[in-house]
Amino acid sequence: MSDAILTLSDITSGYGSAAVVRDVSLDIKQGEILAVLGKNGMGKSTLLKTIMVFVSPFGGQVILRDKDVTQTPPHMMARSGVAHIPQENTLFPDLSVEDNLRLGVNSDRLFRERLPTIESLFPRILERMKQRAGTLSGGEQKMLLMCRGLISHPRLMLIDEITEGLQPAMVDRMAEVLVKARDDLGISVLLVEQHLDFALSIANRFMILKLGEIVDQGVVDSQVTSDQLSAHLAV
Repeated sequence: MSDAILTLSDITSGYGSAAVVRDVSLDIKQGEILAVLGKNGMGKSTLLKTIMVFVSPFGGQVILRDKDVTQTPPHMMARSGVAHIPQENTLFPDLSVEDNLRLGVNSDRLFRERLPTIESLFPRILERMKQRAGTLSGGEQKMLLMCRGLISHPRLMLIDEITEGLQPAMVDRMAEVLVKARDDLGISVLLVEQHLDFALSIANRFMILKLGEIVDQGVVDSQVTSDQLSAHLAV
């Protein structure tokens, strides 16, 4: 039995007949953050959508805890403990913060039991429980998206550009939350990100995607700096 919670083997996917992701293989262990870096249009978001089967792979395998889930529908992936935080805002703006959070659980009992975890991570969200989600600031909406994923108690989170448009203080808060989710809750994270300093401050490992292929990867340590990787990401 593998110790990886997620394994991709030679995944190729795209839209129509055009391949966007090409022969990508990776694995993530329990309680690990793997940062997927790259310029816009390099296939990063498509990779996450392929794992969730919003995009069907042309070839390869997606293995979740030793089970082949390559063709598993997105709602079953969610039930299997995978939370997807997409780049696009998927909140229901006319619903309250509380109602948006409740979409992450399937019973009132679980909602009550898990609310303290959310409170410990994002206290300001609970101050706005009755507020319409669409009236939150951009940063608060990102917080709510993260909370909705975390309240489902996932084993794995697929997070796409969570820092986009955030103020520096909120970026720092997101880093704290993801580190706590990994270290205290044992959640694994596949993090698509262009904010290099943010990604390297929390990731255990990195990989760089260019034209849908992995062109570099390694362990994040004191020897790895954003300057060393920026050449891959320059526009």
